[in-house]
Amino acid sequence: MQPGDSDADRVRTTTLEAFADTIIPGAKRSPQDRAIAGVATGAGAVVAGAVELLEMPAAGVAAGLDYLAQAANGHAQAYAAEQGLTLDDDVPAFVALPYEHRAAVIQRLTARDNPERDGWVLLALFSNMAFDLAPHRNTAEAIADGHPGLSAMGFAPPNDDGLWRFPDYSYGRPLANLHPDTIPSGSLG
Repeated sequence: MQPGDSDADRVRTTTLEAFADTIIPGAKRSPQDRAIAGVATGAGAVVAGAVELLEMPAAGVAAGLDYLAQAANGHAQAYAAEQGLTLDDDVPAFVALPYEHRAAVIQRLTARDNPERDGWVLLALFSNMAFDLAPHRNTAEAIADGHPGLSAMGFAPPNDDGLWRFPDYSYGRPLANLHPDTIPSGSLG
């Protein structure tokens, strides 16, 4: 969040962060962090850039994020009332839920019989993608910056020239002969 962001922006961002953190948990960014529940060590989906990925126009979900954040908080309020939980009014309802209750709400939202399921599944998928693939980042830069998901998976850095070349074939043999016009970069000349 940036200074001057509106209350609505803060509610939206922290709610989306709490949702992403429930999908791939991470450690709190600071002791005051309420969006990240802090149930895991290391960085999770939020630090990996889940909200950044969701907000990219190419992801195709940016237009629906305001609604989804508002709806997540509505579902959290209904769940809290059903469970007899008192929520802290200082943060959005979904953020105020303890981790295990956030997970229960998401389980309901992504259930096969939920008519709203598609939007919630997309939020969960993009949270996973931000961590596992970093599609919103240049891969070489993400690796150099220590992207948490790519680091956790041991994603190999590029060669010194920024390209990936693998001296051993994954199947133990080449799958095809190189085209005779292939140049050292791997492109056709």
